[in-house]
Parts: sequence; C-alpha cells; structure tokens
Amino acid sequence: MATPKNIFEQAIIIDGLDTSKWGRKSVYRSLRDGGVTAINATIAVWDDYQTVLHKITHYLEWFDQFSDLIRPVHTADDIRAAKAENRTGIILGWQNAAPIGNDLRRLRLFHELGVRIIQLTYNERNLLGNGCYERLDDGLSRFGLAAVAEMNRLGILIDLSHVGDRTTLDAIENSNTPVAITHANARSHIDHPRNKTDEAIKLLVERGGVIGANAFPMFFERGFETGLGEYIDAIDYLVQMTGIDHVAIGTDFCMEQPRSWFEWLFASQGKVPAKTVDFTPEPYRHLKHFESPADWVNVAEELSVRNYSESDIRKILGENWLRLFERVWTP
Repeated sequence: MATPKNIFEQAIIIDGLDTSKWGRKSVYRSLRDGGVTAINATIAVWDDYQTVLHKITHYLEWFDQFSDLIRPVHTADDIRAAKAENRTGIILGWQNAAPIGNDLRRLRLFHELGVRIIQLTYNERNLLGNGCYERLDDGLSRFGLAAVAEMNRLGILIDLSHVGDRTTLDAIENSNTPVAITHANARSHIDHPRNKTDEAIKLLVERGGVIGANAFPMFFERGFETGLGEYIDAIDYLVQMTGIDHVAIGTDFCMEQPRSWFEWLFASQGKVPAKTVDFTPEPYRHLKHFESPADWVNVAEELSVRNYSESDIRKILGENWLRLFERVWTP
C-alpha cells in the first residue's frame, strides 16, 4: 500500500490559485522543490490593459531566465510535461477581466499570449458583472454575456471565486463549457461573503465544474490561527456536498508579497484604502502546517488519515483540475 508521501510524489499537483511575488527565483524554487506540478499564477487584479501586457512581457523573459524551474502551460499536456521534467508549469491567470476594457477582441490577443484562466470580476463591479462585496448584484451585463461566449469559443476557463452571487449563477447558466471556482469554500460551512452559496456550488457541479478549496486564513473563523485540520474540514465539507470528482485545491499563497501589495489588493478598485488590510500579520503567514509549497505533502497525509483512498487523494491534489483544463482548453 502506497504511503501518503509516495502518493504525493507520484501525483500531479495543481494549485488553482497562487498570487506570489513573481520573478523571484526563490519563489519558483519553492514551488519546484515542493513538488507542485502547475499553478494558476495571478498576473492581473486591478491592472489595466497596458500593465497586463507589460507583466506578460516579463513572464516571457522569466520563462527563459528560470527555465530550469518553470515552463509555460497552454494545454493539459504541458502540465503532464512539467511533471515529467520536474518543473512547475505556469498557467497565466487573471482575477479580474477589467484589462479587456470594452473590447472583446482583446480576449483573443491575451489567449494567444498564453492567458488560460480569467475571473470575471474581483470583489466589485466591472463592465461584465458584479463582485462578491458589491451592495447590489443584478447578474451579468450584456457585455458580460458576450465575454462568457467569447471565452467559451477561445477555450479560456472562467473563474467565479470573487464574483457576486447572482453574477456567479448567471455565468454558470450561460457558459457552454464547465467553469471553475478556483479558490473559495462553502458559505454554509464558513459564513463569509467570499465563500460560495450551496446553490452556486451545486449548479457548478451539475455543469461539470470544479471548486478549489481556499486556504487563505482570513476566510476562516479563526483567521490567522487556522490550522491544516480546519482546512481539511473545508475540503471534507465540499466533498460531501459535491462528490469527489469536483473538489480540488486553491491555496491563495502569497509568497514574498510586501505589505504594500496587500494594501493595493484590498483597496477599492486598487485605489481607495481598505481597513481589512489591518488584519494581515507582518510578515504575512498562511495556514499553520500549510504555509508554503513545501507543506503540500501534509495535505496528502491528512487526507489519508481521514481515510481518503489513493485515487481520491490524487483527484483532490490535481487530477480534477487537469480533467477540467483538458475539457475547457480544447474548445
């Protein structure tokens, strides 16, 4: 019988969301040495069109500069290749569709440049729809509906993690391909507006989507005192609700990000300061016993303790994400 460590070493490990400080060799080495096969690497939150182009230019350089540690991911086979090469595959992703402005043609451009995952909104309203912290949410706009259709056509995975409740349901109902919630938990388990309703999660599953259990401490009842056991509880809860084929992991790791980055992240539209930043410790830390990529193996061990089978552990660690990517990225 395989040990949790053996299972982990042989499995494809995919992180549904990582927002670390890109361009640093220490970050990429941490991912590679931690055994992470691929990540959805956030390169846009409050950024505009020009800024995102600039960031992609940097990433193209980093793929060359750190080629011993990382490689670009455009297809599911690229993830399999990353595993075989002992490198970490980088999926370029956005947490806000705002960089397309009011021009849907930009989606094709960014797809050509390697962007494969786009979250429709980030916390607040944009031209597509509403975020989870908006006072009112009347669903997708006409432009948002058109953007969903274009992302379906191109093979860009739609992410709904920070998206408002009505806009989330609209997106799932109107997408011709399965969508993702890359980093959120069930609101019925942990009552926080960043977590998703049972209605949304069940509809997501009905349409073939996947939810990545979020490990960001602020979205747990005990905040930065939260431990790995409570995170596995959140995974358990989702598995009981959806079945084993629709639950994965989205760590929301923020390795080496400075306090100024958190101030920008939590600010309204990236500009108006938000009080919530006061609750983040300095230096920032993640969940106890799941604080960095080196701790991914702890997740496999804890799932094994809770009697998850080898097959089920492999699905949660990455196979569920891989199946979804393969389906959506091949339109």
